Amino acid sequence: QVQLVESGGGLVQVGGSLRLSCAASGRIFRVGAMAWYRQAPGKQRELVAAISSGSVPNYADSVKGRFTITRDNAKNTVYLQMNSLKPEDTAVYHCNANIIRGGSYLWEGYWGQGTQVTVSS
Repeated sequence: QVQLVESGGGLVQVGGSLRLSCAASGRIFRVGAMAWYRQAPGKQRELVAAISSGSVPNYADSVKGRFTITRDNAKNTVYLQMNSLKPEDTAVYHCNANIIRGGSYLWEGYWGQGTQVTVSS
């Protein structure tokens, strides 16, 4: 069983910062690309940032220059540093990872349960 567990969400004022973490655990052979998505009430889930296994990042235009995605391959963990937060960043943030389970040879996509980020004005 493979699990992704997020942490670090919360309530912050406009202009503040938060750091999200997502750790993959279980019987894992390899972790590939990892990403953060978010879903605000009444809206579709959208990609916020992604990072390849070689740590090459990509960002949605709406967060470029404010958010930074990094990963620690030794810990199977991805981070999202969020600075200069705006009310429109309020959403549930979900972690996603492509993983080969131990004993398998197939890439499979996994999702975390989500963590709430609320930016108050």
